[in-house]
Amino acid sequence: MTSAPRPAPRSRPDGTVPARVGVLGGGRMGGGIAHAFLLAGASVTVVERDVESAAGARARIERSIDTSLARGFDGDAAALRRALTVAPDIGAFGACRLVLEAVPESLDLKLEALREIERQLPADAVIASNTSSIPLAQLADGLERPEQFIGLHFFNPVPASTLVEVVVHGRSGPGLPDLARGWVHALGKTPITVTDAPGFASSRLGVALALEAIRMVEQGVASAQDIDLAMELGYRHPTGPLRTTDLVGLDVRLGIAEQLERDLGARFAPPQLLRDMVAAGTLGRKSGRGFYDWNDS
Repeated sequence: MTSAPRPAPRSRPDGTVPARVGVLGGGRMGGGIAHAFLLAGASVTVVERDVESAAGARARIERSIDTSLARGFDGDAAALRRALTVAPDIGAFGACRLVLEAVPESLDLKLEALREIERQLPADAVIASNTSSIPLAQLADGLERPEQFIGLHFFNPVPASTLVEVVVHGRSGPGLPDLARGWVHALGKTPITVTDAPGFASSRLGVALALEAIRMVEQGVASAQDIDLAMELGYRHPTGPLRTTDLVGLDVRLGIAEQLERDLGARFAPPQLLRDMVAAGTLGRKSGRGFYDWNDS
């Protein structure tokens, strides 16, 4: 049995979050990011694609907040609910000083989303991308104010994870990385600073390990459980690469691997087993089955 994560502080002395924060996308990642900023004291606006999706996002975030409060995080449930706005209209971001996009890992989709966010914000507002693999320079090139754009790569599940990658591209404003690191500290998390490169630090290393583990399953070297145990017991990883892949989502892993293969070469080519499992809808925990059976979880 694993212990519950320790509550994170509402704030840290070396940074505060903006008073109003926006998040585009209220899925697992976007909802988790909204959750983190709410607990840090921000008013948060989440924008989803339609009314039904917005209602689902609000319900997920409120459940997540209730879970955190039950585990000992500081905060008043009613006040946190009042601080959350969920809307189907991107114009709701107008008063936000920071907006993070958390849409699926597609260059075209993210470019479209970031351009639309930029049109809604004043010139001094900051836009951040939660991309896990797309080079920020490719996204910044599509913006009118690239100096106000930075990467903030959160990890799943956001409420329990303590790491955020602050990704700096060549045209980021000179004071922006320090500002972003302060926000991360204010969330009770630890920032690492990474120069813009495909996969940054975490995705590049994590995907390389996961792809090799999948190849080992494909080749019959060992079972998924035993491969994970090798890393958990032999290398003290808290979770093995295949269970982690199930938690992240096999489709997400595939998308990142394909991006890294394009940028860095054949060593990131996805194994056929991964492609076959995604094609079959075997996506990990969110589909009920991946390398593990999650139906009773």
